[in-house]
Amino acid sequence: MTRILLIDDDPALRDILSLALEDAGFDVVVAEDGHAGLAAMATADPAVVVSDVNMPRLDGFSLCRRLREGGSTVPVILLTSRDSEIDEALGLELGADDYVTKPFSTRILLARIGALVRREQHRSQADQVSSAIEIGHLSLDAERLEVRYRNTPVTVTVTEFRMIEALSRRPGVVLSRGRLLEQMRGDDSVVAERLVDTYIRRMRRKFEQIDTAFAEIETVVGAGYRWRG
Repeated sequence: MTRILLIDDDPALRDILSLALEDAGFDVVVAEDGHAGLAAMATADPAVVVSDVNMPRLDGFSLCRRLREGGSTVPVILLTSRDSEIDEALGLELGADDYVTKPFSTRILLARIGALVRREQHRSQADQVSSAIEIGHLSLDAERLEVRYRNTPVTVTVTEFRMIEALSRRPGVVLSRGRLLEQMRGDDSVVAERLVDTYIRRMRRKFEQIDTAFAEIETVVGAGYRWRG
């Protein structure tokens, strides 16, 4: 049974979401704040983490940052009542895979969780066909969810991996923001296409830390992005 780690300091919302997740067939582990969530990660081994942003002791942004700094690539969905582009971009910059603004329907949240779970399941099937990509200085291993540039490991989230994989599998081909979102998220939910720009900026910075002259991700004004190869 697929396990979800649900982190929220609101007992009522925690109960409602737990019941909805269990009714949908998930095994649910709950935590009351970020500190408890980090502790639960050690034993829960969740497929997806769903965390509130505004929590005492350790908020959702800080939780996400600590997970990524610790090398965890588990998909993270952040829940927040702050409907702000700045908050959304910050969550993604820290390594979140999705962002849901309150109030939301449980159906929407379940759809987002389901998309991430299916993406992970489909990944292992697709990897049997082609698990590795080698193009120029870039190498990807989908089976291990690993990215290397100039033989140096690059820490990525599942969503970041999907974006780089989509670009590098078709070098020279321009992919629109909408097409990249489809490849990255795996669902048909309505999300601002500008979020692709946030992911692109973040990945460019990661590659530039290895090679300051990195320029393989090319912006095609008015069209999208492509991997120059």
